[in-house]
Amino acid sequence: MKQSRKAKCCVLQALWSTFTVLTVLCPIVLFAAEPLPPHHTNLSQTSLSGVSSGGYMAVQFHVAHSSIVRGVGVIAAGPYNCAQNSAWTATHNCMDPDASHPVPDIAHLIALTDELARVRDADNTTHLQQAKVWLLSGTQDTIVKQPVMDALHQYYKHYVNPANISYKHDLPAGHGMIVEDTSASPCAVNESPYLNNCTYDAAGHLLEHIYGALKPPSRQLTGTFIEFDQQEFLDGDAYSHSMRDSGFAYIPRSCVATRCRVHVALHGCGQQYEAIGNEFYKKAGYNEWADTNDLIVLYPQTIARFGWNWKVFWTLGYVINPNACWDWWGYDTSDYYKQRGSQITAIRKMLDRLTLPRR
Repeated sequence: MKQSRKAKCCVLQALWSTFTVLTVLCPIVLFAAEPLPPHHTNLSQTSLSGVSSGGYMAVQFHVAHSSIVRGVGVIAAGPYNCAQNSAWTATHNCMDPDASHPVPDIAHLIALTDELARVRDADNTTHLQQAKVWLLSGTQDTIVKQPVMDALHQYYKHYVNPANISYKHDLPAGHGMIVEDTSASPCAVNESPYLNNCTYDAAGHLLEHIYGALKPPSRQLTGTFIEFDQQEFLDGDAYSHSMRDSGFAYIPRSCVATRCRVHVALHGCGQQYEAIGNEFYKKAGYNEWADTNDLIVLYPQTIARFGWNWKVFWTLGYVINPNACWDWWGYDTSDYYKQRGSQITAIRKMLDRLTLPRR
């Protein structure tokens, strides 16, 4: 017994010595993003916008939580619940419709929406009436064709006061966030990083449509970019839901003391951080307007996923999302468009955190 204990001690000492050497030679660096800080924001002044899959998610969140959303901006996306849990419908009827694959019937989607509100899987649709809705579809967009945006326009006209809807569909733009930046791609392209210079400031136009006349955008930012933990809003497992461990936010200097509002800016497929770095959250045009108008901009992040959930061995989910799209066809959950959808729930929790009193 004594020899056995001595042998065990020797083994443990050897392992500890090896670990110590490896730690010195190959130090383990653990990175943990900071928690999203509370800022006592005004939840009733929340707005969202998004490009492509981000536009679909913005519409989904708007309908699901219309009681807290002042307005929404949508670029290159379609009506609520367009895909109806079908990847085939998503990539055909809801992106590139034709005679064989038409955009889903709007009357049917409206009936589905009304039923969701009735069973409280979405807020009462009466909240949509006074919302501000800003839509943009480029005439050169070959990825999400204009008939899809036309259908979104038709969907919103059923619920929203027509005077509150703006639909720009005459810009010769391709697929992407439309910016006024000579360093961005030419206006008509349909390729990464999906930031198109059309000498048109989409972020500014949509924010002014939602909030009314704003102060001119800042020429030099005075606020702070933060990288915050997204894990805590997804039960510690963002990966299984095709979301990044961390997201980003821009906090204007005024929001340290002023009660600010929040705009959620949702990137599109292929615009996640791992694909284009900080291009979207620093160059999409929102921060300059936010800086002078007491507006925090939240940039949640997705990741590309294709395969089994191997990061957490006891999770058996399978995700097919190679382009890091937001879930608008059901790759994560069949409830993706409802209040209880995982990604919608995570964004709502982020907004609720920002409303808490400052520490």
